[in-house]
Amino acid sequence: MPWWLALLGLLLAVGLGWLVLDWLLAEADRAVQPDTRATLRVDAIRTGLSVVAGTGGGLALLFAARRQWITERGQRHQEAVAARDQAHRDRVQEHAETVAETAARHQERQATAAEHDAVERRLTELYVRAIELVGSDNPAVRLGGLHALERLGQDNPGQRATTVAVLCAYLRMPAPDDPRETEVRRTAQRTLTRHLRADGDTWWPGIALDLTGARLDDFDAAGCTLADLDLTGAVCTGTTSFAGAVVHGRLRLAAEFADVVFDDLTGDAELVLDGARVTGRASFDRADLGGPLSCRDASFGSFSLFAAVLRQPSSFDRATFAGAATFRKTVFLSGLSMEHTHFAGYAGFRRARFADLALFRWTEFGAEAWFEGARFEGGTNFGRAVFHAGAHFDGAELARRPLVDQARASASATHVWPADVTVTRRDGDWLVLTDP
Repeated sequence: MPWWLALLGLLLAVGLGWLVLDWLLAEADRAVQPDTRATLRVDAIRTGLSVVAGTGGGLALLFAARRQWITERGQRHQEAVAARDQAHRDRVQEHAETVAETAARHQERQATAAEHDAVERRLTELYVRAIELVGSDNPAVRLGGLHALERLGQDNPGQRATTVAVLCAYLRMPAPDDPRETEVRRTAQRTLTRHLRADGDTWWPGIALDLTGARLDDFDAAGCTLADLDLTGAVCTGTTSFAGAVVHGRLRLAAEFADVVFDDLTGDAELVLDGARVTGRASFDRADLGGPLSCRDASFGSFSLFAAVLRQPSSFDRATFAGAATFRKTVFLSGLSMEHTHFAGYAGFRRARFADLALFRWTEFGAEAWFEGARFEGGTNFGRAVFHAGAHFDGAELARRPLVDQARASASATHVWPADVTVTRRDGDWLVLTDP
């Protein structure tokens, strides 16, 4: 505040006091009595001085209030400046911490990348070395390469699919006629199946096998868990076993088998044996198939589907059974199609259950056909079927009248037909079945 403003205030107080004093003295001089006039003049002087003192006190109080306001304002300003300084320091500290954390993460990423690169280089070296061993001309060295590949896959889950692909590719390669090579290939087979059994740390889940065109000898996948399998065009000598296996996805089994076993098989996989050739025995005893079964255009030596459960449609259209074929006690919960199927030997459906449509149109039974005690809960069609030997439907239960339009049976054999089937003799050697 400028100095003249304080001087102006002081002059204002003096001037005001002088004006009051002058006015009061003028009033006192009007008194008639001299004593009264003197008293009034003293009171006037006292009042004037009081006005000057009061005015000065008011000005002093105003100055004090102004000084207090200035002090408080300065304090607030200092506090605001201190707060801004502290916020700035906090931002600087936070930025420094962020920079340090970013640098630490960058160093960690660099260390991780360096470690990953080192691991990848090591895996690549091991993989290349194993492949070199597998490609050796010496069978013993190839065996070592297979074991090296297996160890690589066991220790590195990310390499298991590659390991399995290499083993499958090895089995798909042409096999020379050498007993030592046979042992190497059997080792490759055992390496695959060993890791498909869910019985411990050696299980490699979710592995698909591509063995198209492979040559397999006594391939044993019993008890394995199979996600997908492709044996299209494969040649399987000895006994191929899937007994007790759990299957998912799709199994393409259009291969050549000597003997093949699917006993106690379970799972929801689709089994496709279209065009398969089984020179020996094919067995599905006690299998519980949750997916469809397709055996179109397949050929079997002997066939057994005993006490099995088929929950989805199954087809044996144009299939050929050279030996005995038994479906005893099997439950077909969905449709069954055996159109144009040929049974050269015994065909047994004793106590089988057909919960849905059962088609045997144009089916040829070359030997005895037994449907004794079978239950047909849906539609049944034997139209154009041919029975060269006895047809036996003793105790069979049919929920609907079977369709047998123009089916034929040998007149020289003994037959037991379902009720409501009309049989007429034709040309002396054949019986013709017609619907009523």
